[in-house]
Formats: sequence, C-alpha cells, structure tokens
Amino acid sequence: MKIVYCLAGTFNSGGMERIVINKANWLAEHGNEVYIVTTEQKGRKDFFPLSKGVTRIDLNILYSETNNYSVFKKAFARRKLIKKHKLGLSKVLNEIKPDIVISTFGNEVGFLHSIKDGCRKIAEIHFSRWYRLQLNRKGIWRLIDKYLTYTDSRVLNKYDKFVCLTQEDKQNWEKSLNIEVIPNFIDQSNNNKADLQSKSMIAVGRFSYQKGYDRLVRAWSLVAAKYPDWELNIFGEGELKEIIQQQIDDLYLSNSINIHAPSSDIMSEYAKNSALIMSSRYEGLPMVLLEAASIGLPLISFACQCGPRDVINDGYNGFLVDNGDIQGLANAIIQLIENPSLRKSMGEKAYEKSTNYHKDLIMKRWVDLFQSLIQ
Repeated sequence: MKIVYCLAGTFNSGGMERIVINKANWLAEHGNEVYIVTTEQKGRKDFFPLSKGVTRIDLNILYSETNNYSVFKKAFARRKLIKKHKLGLSKVLNEIKPDIVISTFGNEVGFLHSIKDGCRKIAEIHFSRWYRLQLNRKGIWRLIDKYLTYTDSRVLNKYDKFVCLTQEDKQNWEKSLNIEVIPNFIDQSNNNKADLQSKSMIAVGRFSYQKGYDRLVRAWSLVAAKYPDWELNIFGEGELKEIIQQQIDDLYLSNSINIHAPSSDIMSEYAKNSALIMSSRYEGLPMVLLEAASIGLPLISFACQCGPRDVINDGYNGFLVDNGDIQGLANAIIQLIENPSLRKSMGEKAYEKSTNYHKDLIMKRWVDLFQSLIQ
C-alpha cells in the first residue's frame, strides 16, 4: 500500500510525533510505501529517526507564525494559509496517488476529505474530544473553541473512518460517526525492567498548560517536606519551562526537582526511576503511561480525560487521583515511597497490562483497517 501521514513536523519530541513516526516506520519496514507530509519542518532535523522507507515532504505552510496574532488578523492569515495548504497537499497527493491518507487532526483535517485524489481518508485524534475546551482559554477564544468543538463531528463524518485512542473518548462522540478505537502502541523489544530501588520518580512531557507541571510541583512540595531525600526528574521542553523553574525555586525545591532536556532514549531514563507521575489536565492516550508500564513502573496519574482510566486500575497497577487533587497526588506518591513491596507489585501488574499494547498487535489492527477500506 501507499500511505501518507499529515503532520505539522517531525522535529518535536512530543508523544504524537513519536507514535506517528513509529507507525510510519513499522509500515515501511513491512513493505509499504510511506510518506509524511509536514507543514512546519523548516529544514529542522527529525527528533526521532525515520526509516529509510519513509519519505518526508515539507509544504512550508507556517501556521505557527500566526500564533500571536489577534483574533481577526489570525482568521484572515489562516484563510490564506489553508488555501495554500490545500493546493500544496492536493498536488502532492495527486502525484503520489496513495491508497490511504491520514490526518493527525492538524490544520488539514478541515479540508483533506474534500481533496479529489481517489484515495481513502482517515482522521485520527491524539487527544480527547474536549481538548480545545480543556485549554481553558478566555473571552472570544473560548467561544471559538466551543464552536470548533461542536462542529468537529460534521467534519469527521466526511471521512471514511475516524479513529480515537480510548473507549472513554469514544463515548464522547456521536454514535453516527464512523468511529473506531485503536490505541497507541509500545515497543518492548529491548526494554530493561526497572528495579524500583532508586529514590526518584519521573515525569515526561512538554512544559505546557496541558501537562500540569504547576500542579505536580505543588504536590511534590508536600512530598519533599516529608521525604527530602527523594527526587523528581522532569524531562521536557516548552513555553512554560522558565515559569515552572521559577515555581521550583520559589518553593525551595531546586535540590529535589531536576529538569532535563527531552531524551531520544527515554526508555532508559524510565528504568532509572521508581514510579511515573502524570499531572496532565487532559490527554488522548498518554504514551508516557504505556512506556513506563512496559518498564515495570507503577503509575500515578490524575484521572483526566482521556487515557488514564484505560491504562490504570486504581490500587492495582497504580493510582488514579481525582483531577486537580494536589493533596491526593502527594498522598499517592508518599504511599509508594513508604511501601517498596507495593511499588514492586504495582510495577509487575503495570508491566502485565502493557502487553495489551504491543506494537505488532496494534499495527495489525491498523493494517486490517486500511485493507478493509481499499478492498
């Protein structure tokens, strides 16, 4: 098959970029002709390695340059960019003549279905349906987010298939959607299990409003007051990094919380820690939970939409904490600090649960879906 993924860029270290690249690599390595069409690459290097069988094509449509525009200036600029984007993507698709094209819910999702190139169109979302509202923007931006959230269904009904990540999110969408649940996968080929002996825990993800590190730092301040010899390692970059660092300094936690740059070998970093903490306000199906589970780490997460409830059975392979309950998050962390045997048993059960998300199992579902659409 010829398969095209649409993605903003391959230079980011985010979970969505990682899973899309991993899917593209797997498909290429299994005899398919695979392309990733980007809009924002600007000559930057791929953060995660691309297989030799994956071709990346950049359209140089720089939506990011409008991020700080006013509402009306941004609307006008985006109209021009979308027109340019549609023309560029149409040209590429008519030249490649793919069997399948997949929107990763980027700027192309509003028009990809209308491009007449003869192929099947799929949209996949890496967040929950309510992700725009969960940004918690104010004023006119809030109205725009509401409008787009409640018009998504009309657009997605025009696709041959719409894929979400969790059963939880499936319930958020209207039953009329041509919807299917296919979760993210993990690669357990060379993963060494953590021994859970280190006095440290790990959090991974961008320094953004979504990831809720402001909440994690507040919770960790309660932990550090009782167990100052334990450390929290945060791996990530992002627009709120300096603000979070300032919060750490203000709470006198600089000896307890360590910020690290993103790692292209994050699996080895998981293995150096004794639990994974996720403080997100919202998610899709967080790769960090799946990856940490595959290393045998117990999991602690706010019960945000969507993903944690699909992966964590509270009290079994980790702890689910009411979303935003800072004291509850601190209590869960302290429970694992004080109970090495609980860390071990939860880590083992997390590892067992992770086997449901093995790469070959999940990719077979994607291949079956593609073949059902082109037959």
